[in-house]
Amino acid sequence: MFDLGFMEMLVIGVVALIVVGPKDLPGLFRSAGQFVGKAKGMAREFSSAMNAAADEAGVSEINKTIKAAANPQKFGADKIREATKMKSSDEVQAEQRARAEAKAADAKPQNETDKLRAKMTDERKATAEKISKAMAEKAEARMAAEKAAAEAAAAEAKDGS
Repeated sequence: MFDLGFMEMLVIGVVALIVVGPKDLPGLFRSAGQFVGKAKGMAREFSSAMNAAADEAGVSEINKTIKAAANPQKFGADKIREATKMKSSDEVQAEQRARAEAKAADAKPQNETDKLRAKMTDERKATAEKISKAMAEKAEARMAAEKAAAEAAAAEAKDGS
């Protein structure tokens, strides 16, 4: 706001020291700081109120439209795509990727290496299922043991009281 250098601030400080005096100078600086703080708070409150009013009025939507219109190539292409119900290049690429992945998943093994990989994949799936089942059984057993221990503790506490 003010472009004050070190020398200008030093001159202002010396003048304030001479005019106000050393006893009242801290009070002057304190009240000046409070005034500046109040002014900043009012400015912040005003700015947030203006932003809220702009959001309610839909200025952000208008701003997006203006930015889109500033790029006529993109604006025109989007409007043409919207009017003709064409897909964007991102959507087309995503569909192509999905088709390629589906094709790769459905592909039959062509050589011995592919057959071996498919066999290993099946073995890994079977092993993973076995591990999952074993973990589920262990978890159920542990939960049953914890439940039995809790019931025993409750029964003991009931008998002890």
